[in-house]
Amino acid sequence: MIRSAYSDRPCRYRGCYPVTPNDFPPDPGPPSRMPTMPHNPEDFRMAFGDHLEELRRRIIMGLLAPIPLAFIFFFLGDWLLLWLMAPLQHVQLAYGFSQQLQVLSPPEFLILKIKVSIIAALIFSLPWILWQGWLFIGPGLYPKERRFVHFLVPGSVVLTASGVCLMYFFMLPLMLEVLMVIGGSLETPPHLIQYEPDTAPTEGLGSLPLLTEEPLAPKPGDAWVMMPDGTLQIAVAEPELANTVRIIQLPMEGTNAIMQVFRLSSYINFVLVLLLGITVAFQMPLVIVLLGWLNIVNIQGLKKNRKWALLVCGILAAITTPADVMSMFLMLIPLYMLYELGILVLQLVPASRLTGNAEGRP
Repeated sequence: MIRSAYSDRPCRYRGCYPVTPNDFPPDPGPPSRMPTMPHNPEDFRMAFGDHLEELRRRIIMGLLAPIPLAFIFFFLGDWLLLWLMAPLQHVQLAYGFSQQLQVLSPPEFLILKIKVSIIAALIFSLPWILWQGWLFIGPGLYPKERRFVHFLVPGSVVLTASGVCLMYFFMLPLMLEVLMVIGGSLETPPHLIQYEPDTAPTEGLGSLPLLTEEPLAPKPGDAWVMMPDGTLQIAVAEPELANTVRIIQLPMEGTNAIMQVFRLSSYINFVLVLLLGITVAFQMPLVIVLLGWLNIVNIQGLKKNRKWALLVCGILAAITTPADVMSMFLMLIPLYMLYELGILVLQLVPASRLTGNAEGRP
């Protein structure tokens, strides 16, 4: 007896057919909000116009994060500029230079603030932008090819963060100190006056105390000279806080023939260029690993050509740092260590380990 597909009763109509469990598709469950990648890119084909439409959509989605972040960072622009200026101000304070930077045109500070806001927004929204790019490229890759991306992208983030921290907390202060010492090496003859120790002046002259430490409780109007820097410090009343004074520091005229007062835009551009160069240079291990996976280079050849790698690292260090020997060596050492790190990672993570086949080609 043939039964209906919709009931257990015997079928009395023409066109009935036997029912089996395979006739009904399995329940797919609730729809997922996250886009899924096809297991085989051959099953995911789009026309050229559809590709352009998808690209336009991903570009629009990618801009949803940087634009609002740029407005947020614009209001935090003062804090960002102070954060970038902090290494320079520490060095200036240590050597008794003025901690103020110059702007030479009325809109210069506003333009620089907008520039820093946009760069900060792009940096912090980079994961979102990369995710949108991955959603556009990922469906066209085979699963074994996606494994390489899953390894390279987190590695790039870690290396970038390491390079930024090394540059900001170690390399940049040391570079600034070396450059300022070199700039202050040119001196003019000092203005000297000889006097007799036993001869007292006929009229009293005002004098300032020479201190090696700041006084514990200065009063408004007190002034002293901090030694050995030779800076004049004056205590003035702070109108917004009761019983509080603000210390104004004035560098005294020394024997330096060059006054090292920097322009704000020049210093910020110097830091950003150095940051970009170090970020790119710290991707060297990933470049070495990728070339090894593509069988363009091998571990034996990398070990054999260490001297040429050292020469290339020296050229990169000379390009990405100021024109002084100390800064170049500070950059050369981590660059060569990154080269050795690339060889080590290529040994530990060969392509065959990710793809699961003996050939190991992506």
